[in-house]
Amino acid sequence: MRLVLTADTHVPKRARDLPDPLWAAIEAADVVVHAGDWVDEALLDAMTARSRRLVGVYGNNDGPALRARLPEVARVELDGLRVAVVHETGPRTAREERCAARFPDVDVLVFGHSHIPWDTEAPGGLRLLNPGSPTDRRSQPHATYLTAEVRGGSLTEVRLHALPRP
Repeated sequence: MRLVLTADTHVPKRARDLPDPLWAAIEAADVVVHAGDWVDEALLDAMTARSRRLVGVYGNNDGPALRARLPEVARVELDGLRVAVVHETGPRTAREERCAARFPDVDVLVFGHSHIPWDTEAPGGLRLLNPGSPTDRRSQPHATYLTAEVRGGSLTEVRLHALPRP
């Protein structure tokens, strides 16, 4: 099962649209995960239309219309892998321990908010993934997103993709 993980797209405020390589990855994926800060419903509609399966949550920059359509926390099982998605996890200090306590029954937590790619493991084995942002790199050298594979209940081949500057 091929996954695309993204967050903090901020369309149309930070970009008019998603970068073409991300759209191509979305269309090729079995599941697309978006960890919030869509900003506009049009992007949610476009991603829904162009993905086989979309799992998303709202972020702090998402207004009432998006909050009415998306949960604050999403939980899914993908080929035996237990995944939770949330936008904010709080400060980076003690993030792993805090998230492991908040999500004791999942294998992978996908989050956003910071625009900073993150891939760590908490005590007990919870994997924390932040794909960064494909449209607003902030202090990072590149805009980014993640791809991964799920095989037999395990997350494999996690890869950070750096996007070319527009």
